[in-house]
Amino acid sequence: LKMRTFMMLLLYWAASVSAVKHSLKYFYTASSQVPNFPEFVVVGMVDEVQMVQFDSNTMKAVSKQDWMNRNIDEQYWERETGGFVSAQQVFKANIIFYYFFYLFQRFNQTGGVHIVQRMYGCEWDDVTNEVDGYEQFGYDGEDFITFDLQTETWVAPKQQAVVTKHKWDSNKAFLTSVKNYYTQICPEWVKKYLNYGRSSLLRTVLPSVSLLQKSSSSAISCHATGFYPDRAEMMWRKDGEETHEGVEIGEILTNNDGTFQMSVNLDLRSVPAEDWRRYDCVFQFSGINENVTTTLDKTAIRTNEGKKIIRNDEDVLFVLFFIYCSSSLFFCLFVFSLDRSAQHHDQPQLQPHFHPHQRTHCHCCSCSCCRCTNWIHYLQKENW
Repeated sequence: LKMRTFMMLLLYWAASVSAVKHSLKYFYTASSQVPNFPEFVVVGMVDEVQMVQFDSNTMKAVSKQDWMNRNIDEQYWERETGGFVSAQQVFKANIIFYYFFYLFQRFNQTGGVHIVQRMYGCEWDDVTNEVDGYEQFGYDGEDFITFDLQTETWVAPKQQAVVTKHKWDSNKAFLTSVKNYYTQICPEWVKKYLNYGRSSLLRTVLPSVSLLQKSSSSAISCHATGFYPDRAEMMWRKDGEETHEGVEIGEILTNNDGTFQMSVNLDLRSVPAEDWRRYDCVFQFSGINENVTTTLDKTAIRTNEGKKIIRNDEDVLFVLFFIYCSSSLFFCLFVFSLDRSAQHHDQPQLQPHFHPHQRTHCHCCSCSCCRCTNWIHYLQKENW
């Protein structure tokens, strides 16, 4: 009975845990005739967080994370730099020459700005321990050739890449080394980097969720921002069940602080207002049983139309107090100006004295520009 209970609990735990995949990626970019841009750039990322960079201007591998500096010795950076320098030379001598010489003929191109890119890496599932690898080359923003780890062959999506495919497929030693890297070496480095940056890479930050709407006729957007990591999804539910009708899911975007944001839109133009509360928006991380649920409440929607829900009670009181003070000050100044004007009319007016053969200048300009202007108008009226 105890063993049966234990097995049931174990199966329940296994069913409740979702697999989480961690990744290590490298991006190589080689360019030709691109002004103010290095000819060769390398960026390394673990779980979408940049941790190393190299370029042909500095010729040095540079750490981009504090946890890398704390856990990696100087010999590592020397090896990384040497490896990237060698990659640059090979990339330039073999890849760039091959692409820029042969592709100019295959694509009928003769010069100008061109970019060759390589992206490779691996994924490791921390629950099933499964691994996967990928490598692909691109030319001027389009896929040129990719590696299929399952078949251990190269795939040519374009006719121009068939020559390269046959050449690389025929090199069995090369294929064996590529497979070994993606199934053995790369996953081990994923585990190392995750251990080095555990406090940062394995943290979980829940998002701030808001309901947004541009106008009364537009879709309602459930917007989540500030979450980490990016392994997340959002959905709309109706009566507790996921709904796809009128739903548009946006992509995950990166914030400036390294966190992420995403939105899921819901079109309710054909739904009566009294049924809105039957809907709710759900944010959830992959592999974490902790959701953020937001009920569709019309009073909580932030919109640009009429500025309906934009400030809290304290902000409203502050604005009203500011308007009251400004109005009172304006009224006081207006009354004061009327009083000064009345006093001015009660005083005897200064009249100018003219010599019949001499033009006269205004001697009261030091008192007020407005008053001096009145004197000038008076002289002009009298043809002086």
